[in-house]
Amino acid sequence: MKTHYTFSLLLLLALLITSCSKFLDTDLKSGYTPESFFTTETNAVQAVNGCYASLASPRYWIFGDVTSDDAVKGGSPSDQASIDQINNFTVLSDDGNIYTFWQQMYDCISQCNNVIYYVDKMDIPLKDRLIAEARFIRGYCYFYMINVFGSVPYKDKPQETSDAIYVGLSSVEQIYSKIESDLLAATEYLPYTYSQEQQGRVTRGAAYALLAKVYLFEKKYSDCLTAITEVETPNIYDLEPNYSNLFKTGGENSIEALFAFRYAGDDKVHLGNSYCVYFAPIAQSGYAFNAPTQSFVDCFTEQTVLLETDPRLDASIGRDGHPWFDSLTFSAAWSTATGYLVKKYNEENPAEIPIGWMTVPTHILRYADVLLMKAEAINESSGPSLAEVEVNKVRQRAGLSALSGESQSSLRDKIRVERRRELGFEGHRYFDIVRYGQTYAQAAIGEEGYTYGYHFPIPQAEIDANTALH
Repeated sequence: MKTHYTFSLLLLLALLITSCSKFLDTDLKSGYTPESFFTTETNAVQAVNGCYASLASPRYWIFGDVTSDDAVKGGSPSDQASIDQINNFTVLSDDGNIYTFWQQMYDCISQCNNVIYYVDKMDIPLKDRLIAEARFIRGYCYFYMINVFGSVPYKDKPQETSDAIYVGLSSVEQIYSKIESDLLAATEYLPYTYSQEQQGRVTRGAAYALLAKVYLFEKKYSDCLTAITEVETPNIYDLEPNYSNLFKTGGENSIEALFAFRYAGDDKVHLGNSYCVYFAPIAQSGYAFNAPTQSFVDCFTEQTVLLETDPRLDASIGRDGHPWFDSLTFSAAWSTATGYLVKKYNEENPAEIPIGWMTVPTHILRYADVLLMKAEAINESSGPSLAEVEVNKVRQRAGLSALSGESQSSLRDKIRVERRRELGFEGHRYFDIVRYGQTYAQAAIGEEGYTYGYHFPIPQAEIDANTALH
């Protein structure tokens, strides 16, 4: 079932005041104001749908994958050349990719702020749930922002006054506290499941899973495990038996999917998954970006109990001489950067369907991620014995043998490898590398120019416009 987050973009752009840098002191000319728009439940739902659409817009792969040891920019050397500077941690504050990402994230935050503020004034049956959805999305945005930029302005009000627009930096610790509050508030009103036509909206399970991730990043292991208990309580999530099925159209409906970006694939408005364009071979109308590294391939050192290659490798990337799509065999020549390309966001594609309309989901939270978070939190807080149970669930789905008798240190290392293999090219690796600490981070990406404690620069355009940052 495809959830169509389609809505009137012109209408929303006219009436939802986004996080523009300059304070508007003139009346809106569209005939709408936020007060006149947030009057019906239909409009409130449209506004929340706009938050989902905005959340799916940024190119997360640049910061989650390319900055890590899993990928390089790929593509033609001159195409999006500044991504190489992001990869090498030499990017300047006037870079266009940095500014676009910042702007898109704050646009999404601003839409959420409007929903939270104005829907709270409405008397509609869906009021609490809609606000909860917006709180989850806002929390996700800020979680991503502080892990990319460090301290950022925390904006939580409609951008209608100078005090709401010109906001100084809040510390990472302060923003983590705000994220926790948003997610805890969201869990009160989100359902665990939706009707078929509402599939794709954030659930209580997804909110608790994101909260668990936030706690894990803060090293609050007991709180992380408490949140995971809430994910597991309704007993509605499990591992997808066939790993590769997660990355095909319909994978968003898997028993493993907690939250995923869904795509309509409409041939008129082009609401497909753009990753299939960015990551596909140039010869197949793609850009060949986000090229996997040999380092990623080399982390698949274990064979399955049947003495075969871990199936997650070929489900994740294309490599020379192995099946691609549409009965093709992958050629290393398709990726001049590394000889490999990402496979997760492509699938068999009838010739009459342009690649940009494909509907392979982008997974944001999966149950396998939850199990690995649980294993990590148990291992760090109470040792390896019970932690092995959780990581073995993920390993055995891939056909690997069960771990047993590991020390805390050795299991820590193996959980980290398992996260890399399991979640490759889903936007997690760079942030995992950094949170593992200085020794690990310098070993993994130090040669790329990374220095521990580095954060990407706040865009110069934002510094120039926001007087509170001067």
